[in-house]
Amino acid sequence: MYYSVLIVDNDTAALEKSIQELSGRGLNTIACSTFESACEKLKEDGTIHVVLSEWSLPQSRNNKKRIEGTAIFKKFLALRNEVNIFIYTSITDIKQLSTGGITDGYFFKEDNVYGDIFNKITAAVDEKKSAPFYEKLVQYARKSKDSWHTPGHASGNSVKNSPYVKDYFEFFGENLFKSDVSVSVPELDSLLHPEGVIQEAQELAARAFNARYTYFVTNGTSTANKILIQTLLKPGDAILLDRNCHKSAHYGVIIAGAEPIYLMPSVNNKYGIFGPIPKKNIIKAMDDALAQNKRLKAIILTNCTYDGLIYDIEDIVNEAHKRNIKVIVDEAWFGHANFHREFYPTAMAAGADYATQSTHKTMSAFSQSSMIHVNDPDFEDIQDFFMENYNMHASTSPQYPMIASLDVARKQMAMEGYSLLNRVFKLAEQLKSSINSLKKFRVLELEDLISDEIKDDNIRVDKTKITIDISKSGFSSKELEHLLLNKHNIQIEKTTFNTISILLTIGATYSRINRLYLALESIEKQSGNRKKDSGSSKIIKNFKLALSPIKYRPRFAFYSDSEEIPLRDSLKRVSTMMVTPYPPGIPLLVPGQLITQEIINALVMYRDYGVEIHGFNNGLVQVMPEEEEARLKKEGFSILS
Repeated sequence: MYYSVLIVDNDTAALEKSIQELSGRGLNTIACSTFESACEKLKEDGTIHVVLSEWSLPQSRNNKKRIEGTAIFKKFLALRNEVNIFIYTSITDIKQLSTGGITDGYFFKEDNVYGDIFNKITAAVDEKKSAPFYEKLVQYARKSKDSWHTPGHASGNSVKNSPYVKDYFEFFGENLFKSDVSVSVPELDSLLHPEGVIQEAQELAARAFNARYTYFVTNGTSTANKILIQTLLKPGDAILLDRNCHKSAHYGVIIAGAEPIYLMPSVNNKYGIFGPIPKKNIIKAMDDALAQNKRLKAIILTNCTYDGLIYDIEDIVNEAHKRNIKVIVDEAWFGHANFHREFYPTAMAAGADYATQSTHKTMSAFSQSSMIHVNDPDFEDIQDFFMENYNMHASTSPQYPMIASLDVARKQMAMEGYSLLNRVFKLAEQLKSSINSLKKFRVLELEDLISDEIKDDNIRVDKTKITIDISKSGFSSKELEHLLLNKHNIQIEKTTFNTISILLTIGATYSRINRLYLALESIEKQSGNRKKDSGSSKIIKNFKLALSPIKYRPRFAFYSDSEEIPLRDSLKRVSTMMVTPYPPGIPLLVPGQLITQEIINALVMYRDYGVEIHGFNNGLVQVMPEEEEARLKKEGFSILS
């Protein structure tokens, strides 16, 4: 048995009896007699999944002042949200024991109910550690049924004996082909209309992630974002979005026919890092939009950012809800956060209406496997419309092993996420200490990453994302990335002009972090007296100056007639495509945006620095023909005041 039960009772005789009875039935038990000692055990021991607690407990051995009921249980859940809490007391008046539904059951001590306690504890944990869809898929695959339906490889039969592609079968393995089935198998349920094991798996995920509903998505958080934006916004509705958001949010705005109100992220000029939007700017943008009678329906924020910067999200959610604005949080890089209080509050805990998560990015799901979490109190009113949008974007032939991986990833995090993340924190601290012992590399702290404009916004940093200052190394970030990959066989997550970023997930190991340290040590010795100026500050400042107004809603611009012209001739024309320098990966132009001289200058500078620019081909940009502009303006589609 891999989990433990924490029994908390300051009645010594009763505690000893409980330990004896439950241990005798095969449960791993841990005893505590005070509130503080119980809290310490919950923080230290990730195997604890059930708490059996008296209603009233002394604070500590040295402080006999008592703490009661809800105050105890809320603190336990604040430390470990995934634990099940059962009240075990001599109090019989149930009206005295109200907890608002945060506990999982009640036992009266004098009933001699140890068998009942054992059964209910094991049932609660068995449900949490089940993976119903994965288990059903394995069961089906092992039956080796004759396949007279899609997919065409027929459990691998089409390839396993082929003289040309047998290696394909051998590389991926028999089980993958057997489990790659289709919606023609009723017992495995349908992702687009779940009523069986997929529905059960999604309900378990909702409980694990503190959501009212959870939906599995098999084509990434990019699709999850588009589904939500298209669900919440009608043509002409407005949405607040970070200019630094993922391009899927921009595409969602195009699909919905919505009006984007872009918010500029904070900018760290020294390191070329874009951070959270200043809180005061978010609130002002809400009020300004409403004052202008915009049909402002939603805001989408990225939390945490690509570099691991975490918003004070609860305050922002509260401000949005005061104004009747729905909140979507793109947690693509933050799905793991629900399983450790180091990161709280997450979007769902902060009261956000929706969260999208790339379960594959920081947990154990296969690539493209994501989730949508819902807490919107009005969701039932739009649930059918949501499902229409979900069906519009989802494949009618989803990959069933991907669904299974979402089920298993949830199970793993629910059962051992806390312990795994504790371990990752230790690895991160060791790696940071090792890198900081070098002379030419340094791990950036929170104060290095954020700019002055957000220093009072209670921003935090995700310790699993490490940004390393390489400006003293003598190498550019691209040169360093090349050395790490080709000489040391190490692939990093991303670079700016003078930093490299690495991601520590639950799959991190001591071997890996020490190999990275040794690689950087080797590069430091190799660098000698080399010096190289990246020029990043100039580029980042220029980007900040280069934003210009949106003249037409992106949908109209995107679907308008278009012509390709040289950048030098594009002044005061309207872009019909996205133009995105990478790095930093933020669209400098979106459909419907006015091209100014500052934008032209910025693109020229990016090009001259050798930056990759998507949507800027051979010095040409896509713009709206003047007659098309005249038509849209005449028909009242201009939004530029």
